[in-house]
Amino acid sequence: MIDSTELSDFGISTQLSVIGRNPDEQCGFVNPALYKGSTIIHKTLEDLEQRKGRFFYGTAGSPTIANLEDAWTHLTGSAGTVLSPSGLGSISLALLTLSKAGDHILITDSVYFPTRMLCDGLLAKFGIETEYYDPSIGEDIEKLVKPNTTVIFLESPGSGTMEIQNIPALVSVAKKHGIKTILDNTWATPLFFDAHGHGIDISLEAGTKYLGGHSDLLLGLVSANEECWPLLRSTYDAMAMLPGADDCLLALRGMRTLHLRLKEAERKALDLAAWFKKRDEVEKVLHPAFEDCPGHEYWVRDYKGSSGLFSIVLKDGFTRSGLENMVDNMKVFELGYSWGGYDSLITPVNPPTQRKAAPWSHNGFALRIQVGLEELEDLKRDLELGFERLTEEISMTPLQI
Repeated sequence: MIDSTELSDFGISTQLSVIGRNPDEQCGFVNPALYKGSTIIHKTLEDLEQRKGRFFYGTAGSPTIANLEDAWTHLTGSAGTVLSPSGLGSISLALLTLSKAGDHILITDSVYFPTRMLCDGLLAKFGIETEYYDPSIGEDIEKLVKPNTTVIFLESPGSGTMEIQNIPALVSVAKKHGIKTILDNTWATPLFFDAHGHGIDISLEAGTKYLGGHSDLLLGLVSANEECWPLLRSTYDAMAMLPGADDCLLALRGMRTLHLRLKEAERKALDLAAWFKKRDEVEKVLHPAFEDCPGHEYWVRDYKGSSGLFSIVLKDGFTRSGLENMVDNMKVFELGYSWGGYDSLITPVNPPTQRKAAPWSHNGFALRIQVGLEELEDLKRDLELGFERLTEEISMTPLQI
């Protein structure tokens, strides 16, 4: 068995096969055990009162949960990791860790929509002011900084509109003003973008997506640097927002094939995105690896790869009924949220209804594409037939979602 002190000498796929388990402590079994429970037995009164063990009660975690936390800490190069029952749970943990009543926080306008609802709802209720900024703003974000600004929240790329942000520039401004940075790194994962290595204070991930990989769990992961780790852990302990051990075990299983699945998703998505660019029905393909995608130059500079999620914008003039006829009758692509699983998904997105700081310049329908594990030729044939249905009826009816 590879010693943990030697892990950095090995490639990423080898590391993923080893972290989060120790057969020597598992009676020789290659997979870690499933620990489920609430009560922890303590040997002495002092142990009980001083909470001397790593696990003093079920809300403090379990060996199963700790295996995943330790593995993710290694993978992200962070000081520590806490888990939550969903990606939105991890976003909530991060924002509640670094903001308080009276604070002003800056959130990218391309953010995951539930993050926007959290900021405009719960955080506003607690007296936290949210201001949205153009994801392409870069160092000019300094103009938006106020004396009470405490957080800059990034999502790169935006999970619907795919803008890559100039993360080093945003981090530089944040550090200059003593502001903390949070990055939603779900699209790239730590394999394709090193958040903490680029100066991000707290990085979060919806393990629901690529870490799980099979659309059968909900999970969030939050990692922090040395400075923010104690505060993150104390916020987590105060809320006891831990996931189920069963989901952590599934996530550890998904970790073993994470690199293989990401590379396959990358290969298929690049092929399919190039195919879309040749279609007469498509106005624009929004994929960070393509030169005309906003922030492409930052993707080239900062990222090690791309995953299986991108968006397309259709040419203006197609009807709502045509769009419904297209997506409702797909044979391979499914209608559904999330990504990172084995099903290919097609989901309408409507940026004009959500944007505040960065107006959306396109009039045609926008569709988010998640590329699964099906054969590429089957996906293309399914889309060809879908485009035939789309073009049966043409008008200027706008999309209403």
